[in-house]
Amino acid sequence: MADVAERAGVSVSTVSRTLRGLTTVSPEVRARVERAARELDFAASRHAASLVTGRTGNVAVLVPTLASWFVGAALSGLGLVLRAAGLELTVYVIPDMAERRAFFEHLPARRNADALLVFSFDLTEEETGRLDKLAMPVVYVSQHVDGRPSVYVDDVAGALRGTRHLLNLGHRRIAYVQTVGTGGFSFSSQERLVGYRQALTEAGIPLDEDLVVATPAGDKRGAAEAVGRLLGLREPPTAVFAEQDEVAVAVIWTLRATRIEVPGQVSVVGFDDQPVAQWFDLTTVAQSPSRIGREAGELALSLINDPGADRERHLVLPTQVIPRATTAPPPAPRSAPDPRPPSP
Repeated sequence: MADVAERAGVSVSTVSRTLRGLTTVSPEVRARVERAARELDFAASRHAASLVTGRTGNVAVLVPTLASWFVGAALSGLGLVLRAAGLELTVYVIPDMAERRAFFEHLPARRNADALLVFSFDLTEEETGRLDKLAMPVVYVSQHVDGRPSVYVDDVAGALRGTRHLLNLGHRRIAYVQTVGTGGFSFSSQERLVGYRQALTEAGIPLDEDLVVATPAGDKRGAAEAVGRLLGLREPPTAVFAEQDEVAVAVIWTLRATRIEVPGQVSVVGFDDQPVAQWFDLTTVAQSPSRIGREAGELALSLINDPGADRERHLVLPTQVIPRATTAPPPAPRSAPDPRPPSP
């Protein structure tokens, strides 16, 4: 910094203020300092700056996987906010129990970040308690955690409206296909099932647990088995609400493979509005993970910059039903055959 200051003809403190982006530096001086820094290939050291400010200029994220449309889109939205604020992003991917134990034993984010965002991660009470002891804000994303800052969509209301859409079309036998084995996403899964059941109850339709089936996410064979169980019922459903768009697409694929028309015989609704939903013209309940990431980033910045900010704040974002070509009124009931013999 002393070399930059000498070349630009300013003090070291002016170089420091310029490179930190402070507005107390005139445009003309800023241009001289930045030119001198470029000519000398100078880059500010975040480690050295952290010794002065107590901040690292880094935000950490904890995720169970990167092979998720939701996580990828949310991280993209978060990254936009952090880059605009001059902060860097470190992602910790914890895909198995061994890495999980190591992370919570050592908590590598403790000295390497100014805030930690926990994305769609099912934590035990002990793990949540460990994070509470970090000397930094911890924001929970796509999940509600009592007494901690959280950003998520109203999954209950979304599933309720998606099921209402089918009810309003005239469907009364509506199945629900949920996912199992999707580590980190159980909060949304449970909330969407609650919304489905609430919609049926409000419509005066008795709950039928035979209409609730499960399949591993991304498993075409599992989806086929789930659909097979529904089609084997004495009174099969005329509509299916799938917990995720990927599951909905697998359900549609199975139905069409067995020559069951969608939506002529069975309507299908998904949840998320992933790109695959548009490709299949799928009716779905839309959420915006990119917006969730941006809101989580803004919340984290507010907590970093204002230690007195509300650390129990919850941001609940809306969802909306997007009607497309996979839903329609149920088929007309077949008339029962006349048991009387034909007249002679």
